[in-house]
Amino acid sequence: MVKAVQIQQFGGPEVMQIVDLPVGPVQAGQVRIRHHAVGVNYIDVYHRTGLYPNDLPLGLGMEAAGEVLEVSQGVEHLQVGDRVAYASGPIGSDTQERVMPAQNVCRLPKEISYESGAAMMLKGLTAQYLLKKCKPVEGLEPGDYVLFHAAAGGVGLIACQWAKLLGLQLIATAGSDEKCALALANGACYAINYRKDNFVERVREITGGKGVKVVYDSVGKDTWDGSLDCLQAFGLMVTFGNASGPVPAFAPALLAAKGSLYVTRQTLFAHTTSRERTQAMADDLFAVVASGAVKIHVEQRFALDDVQQAHRQLEARQTIGSTILLP
Repeated sequence: MVKAVQIQQFGGPEVMQIVDLPVGPVQAGQVRIRHHAVGVNYIDVYHRTGLYPNDLPLGLGMEAAGEVLEVSQGVEHLQVGDRVAYASGPIGSDTQERVMPAQNVCRLPKEISYESGAAMMLKGLTAQYLLKKCKPVEGLEPGDYVLFHAAAGGVGLIACQWAKLLGLQLIATAGSDEKCALALANGACYAINYRKDNFVERVREITGGKGVKVVYDSVGKDTWDGSLDCLQAFGLMVTFGNASGPVPAFAPALLAAKGSLYVTRQTLFAHTTSRERTQAMADDLFAVVASGAVKIHVEQRFALDDVQQAHRQLEARQTIGSTILLP
């Protein structure tokens, strides 16, 4: 039996309970992992509230790092004792130990700590596919402007650093001067405090009226309309989250009126449908982190028992960088 987070109903942070659950046997294609650290992400809030519906009772969490305790037959890329990290289903990483499908579990290089591994997989793989795979029809070249909302969050700080490595001029938005300074310190070329300034006007000013080629937006409803107005002709709107609520329905003709724009709604898990694809993305992420070009900012640490407080701070936008649980 191990401690785990579980909900019996959808709702606020108060519905999360710490319960004792059996780990269960290891089946074909699976591994058993003892978690050293667990990542906390906004998708956990969506699962907890029922925005992304699942059957109840439900464990929470999609990301962790730890040590392999048992390997089933047929798993060739892992062995007992390996340091590993993952960001994938099934939901339920908020626990001390679990059985996982081995497909998306990756060996963690010795240069990267368990805490960083737990804090970087979901967010880092997200940054990887955003910058490397979500490109406008006219491509991205060094010197191009891109806009990244919530840039002081876990995904954002990784994206700021990686965009700098790629030579992109990333314009960051955040909700305080402190968060703007953090984005600038991590590679953003410009930062906009959207609580003080109109980010659309500032983006137009920064780009000489031209706009950006891509907007990367995990905020959703509150930034949607303004984000479209920041794009240049044939620009790409990449929406990958709903922190302020889902994007409302819109008429496709709106995209024509604003410059023949493109829109895509992305999820990490569409990009990690095979072990080979997942491993290639992870190798790219591990390389930039191990080199020191991208640093993982673990700014909030909570005991597993304090998971409610972790969610409260995340939803109140009181966090910066990454948040982890220490089971």
